[in-house]
Amino acid sequence: MTINNMNDIPVLINASITAVAVKAVSKKLRGHQVLNDIELLVNVGEITGIYGPNGSGKTMLLRAISGLVLPDTGTVSVFGQHVGRDTEFPQDLGALISGPGFILEYDGLRNLELLASIRNLISKVDIQKAIELVGLDPNDRRPVKAYSTGMRQRLGIAQAIMENPKLLLLDEPTSALDPDGAKHIHDLLRGLRDRDTTIIIVSHNQTEIGILCNHIYRMQSGSLYDDALNSLSNIQS
Repeated sequence: MTINNMNDIPVLINASITAVAVKAVSKKLRGHQVLNDIELLVNVGEITGIYGPNGSGKTMLLRAISGLVLPDTGTVSVFGQHVGRDTEFPQDLGALISGPGFILEYDGLRNLELLASIRNLISKVDIQKAIELVGLDPNDRRPVKAYSTGMRQRLGIAQAIMENPKLLLLDEPTSALDPDGAKHIHDLLRGLRDRDTTIIIVSHNQTEIGILCNHIYRMQSGSLYDDALNSLSNIQS
């Protein structure tokens, strides 16, 4: 399955070399060190992958970048803005963190319309295009409670991309998808990257990280390690 209408996604301007700068970030929760002196630089228009076991700090790092949690020490900057000082939440951010959450009695389009109404940046047509891009039917009027797990995952990705963010944070984006569905999302993400969207993915799937990402990191016990995954770097999609 391939993406046939990537021209619906506007080309973004590469206004800065560095999209995300995480410097000496540490965080404790209930006495447990969940992030330990994290250093991470992500360039505009790249897909960065982070893999590691459950509880290693991957999702917490995404939360720190998104502004959902503030570090105890260190700084997070997104497109030159210090998160927690210059801005509470990065303005040009789309995110799917810890799985999608929707009103189960509403259909997919209605759920995304409600979320889009918070900032009123896009039209109904824009929302419908995002739904189509992830391989769903915007005219499907079934409630989300009737969706399969994979369909809910696709809808979560549609929610993350619908406002055409310059930075996209994705937590296990293809975990509930079959191989064809994962390939579809991979093609979508590559198309977004080619239009200068910066993407950070955390995943348990090291093969997915290896074939999709420009830069790869390993998370272990709250620490982040540069990891080229040499054994996977030559795998072709």
